[in-house]
Amino acid sequence: MHGLNMLLSGEEIKRKLNETILIEPFDESRINPNSYNLTLHHELLVYEEVILDAATPNRYRRLEIPAEGITLQPGLLYLGRTVEHTETKDTAPMIKGRSSLGRLGLFINPGGSLGDVGYCGTWTLEMHCVQPVRIYANMQICQIYYLQVQGECGDYGPGKYQNSSDIQPSLMYRELGGEDHDGQMELNFDELLHESR
Repeated sequence: MHGLNMLLSGEEIKRKLNETILIEPFDESRINPNSYNLTLHHELLVYEEVILDAATPNRYRRLEIPAEGITLQPGLLYLGRTVEHTETKDTAPMIKGRSSLGRLGLFINPGGSLGDVGYCGTWTLEMHCVQPVRIYANMQICQIYYLQVQGECGDYGPGKYQNSSDIQPSLMYRELGGEDHDGQMELNFDELLHESR
């Protein structure tokens, strides 16, 4: 390979499905020449802090994306996740936002998100926009593609985000010595309102 990583073609992704690559659910119509389109789950998270602190868990609340869509606002970070659960055994997965959405001023995981060989779970999506933009649940939101790794590579162990099945806020505070307490602090305004009565 002369030191270069090889990008798998769409046909090679299909060939490796259910052997060393898992995409569930899978829809063959979303295969591209060298990637596969993943879709957006129906929930989002937004942080409820004026200042986000990397050394502590930050409060957040959940938003449901209704059938008519939800309008994202500039100046906010939205966290979403993919509908699809993926797993790889011998390639490094990477996701990037679709260029069609970038042309609407919606940026998803700027620069791309590189997963480790052996990563298993759904993908958390970091989204922000430059002007209000409406998005919809189950829309094709990003592309996953696969890089062949050169040299020996051990399996991805029990990392912070391994086996994720929900939107994952930042866990950077664990690296900085912060305590988990009860993990991230979800705000449920309906429950708080009920308790105050």
